[in-house]
Amino acid sequence: MPLQLRQPLEPMEALSVEEIPTGDEWQYEPKWDGFRCIAFRDGATVELQSKSGQPLTRYFPEVVEAIRKVKAKQFVLDGEIAIPDGESFSFDALLQRIHPAESRVKRLAQETPGIYVVFDLLAGDDGRSLLEEPLRSRRKKLEKFADTYLAEDSGIRLSRATTDLAEARKWLKMESATLDGIIAKRLDMEYSGGDREGMQKIKNYRTADCVIGGFRYATGKKVVGSLLLGLYDSAGLLNHVGFSSSIANAEKKALTEKLEPAIEPPGFTGRAPGGPSRWNRGKATEWQPLKPKFVVEVCYDHVSGERFRHGTKIVRWRPDKAPKQCTMDQLEQKTASLRRLLQ
Repeated sequence: MPLQLRQPLEPMEALSVEEIPTGDEWQYEPKWDGFRCIAFRDGATVELQSKSGQPLTRYFPEVVEAIRKVKAKQFVLDGEIAIPDGESFSFDALLQRIHPAESRVKRLAQETPGIYVVFDLLAGDDGRSLLEEPLRSRRKKLEKFADTYLAEDSGIRLSRATTDLAEARKWLKMESATLDGIIAKRLDMEYSGGDREGMQKIKNYRTADCVIGGFRYATGKKVVGSLLLGLYDSAGLLNHVGFSSSIANAEKKALTEKLEPAIEPPGFTGRAPGGPSRWNRGKATEWQPLKPKFVVEVCYDHVSGERFRHGTKIVRWRPDKAPKQCTMDQLEQKTASLRRLLQ
């Protein structure tokens, strides 16, 4: 039978919630911090599609080769591309792959090879679409597919899944560079691209006290748009670790009047905010350095490469805290073992 699914295929989306949903109809999985990827195999042809429908094939030749070595000649998998770094994953190494130079991509594929973590089977080895089958059925077929075709050293790994709520709560509590939280999926629902009804994501948030090492003005306005956050390392250098743009419009004028008198180089004495790059997509990159005198407590969800992986939310200002007390050890993590989370 010809492969029934073709690109672009819209992936299922997850609704962000604060509490883990409970009940017999839910299955729980680790939420991997990588690139979402739908993999298509049709004979000798292998294509990797990103969450947004864009091709990833040229950026991960080692993943393409791993999929091509699978003895099944046609199938479609849903999963996450990630790059192992010890007992965790490196998102920074993953970002380095999206590069126009083929020679660089090939070199990095050898130096920092990625793996494909699979969590759903969308078309089986007979080419037939499984989208209309409930997750309960698809998961059983995925596990059988993995047992039949995926060796441990294949570069394709099966993600753990459980219906045990206690186990899911253990995963959520892991302060990990490996996990970005957990995913809850309805066992009784079909695979519905773009639909968030049958899939929920839960993250574990933490807080840190940071020095404001600088700020950026809002685009086209002379008011603060985002705060640049820093932490001191063991050498006493202030390193840029992320940003927060969760500033109410009504507060921006007063905040600008508070910060502008403190503008003074260098701001950050260690790792500083970068300049323009292909990731900024036209966003303003110029920033104003500040004296290290203001401390703010922020809420964050994930750390990668000694930086906040996403933007942070301001919890409160900390005039009671000395800037030098804001150190990098706040970001130390207990790394979840990959062996426990991959089958």
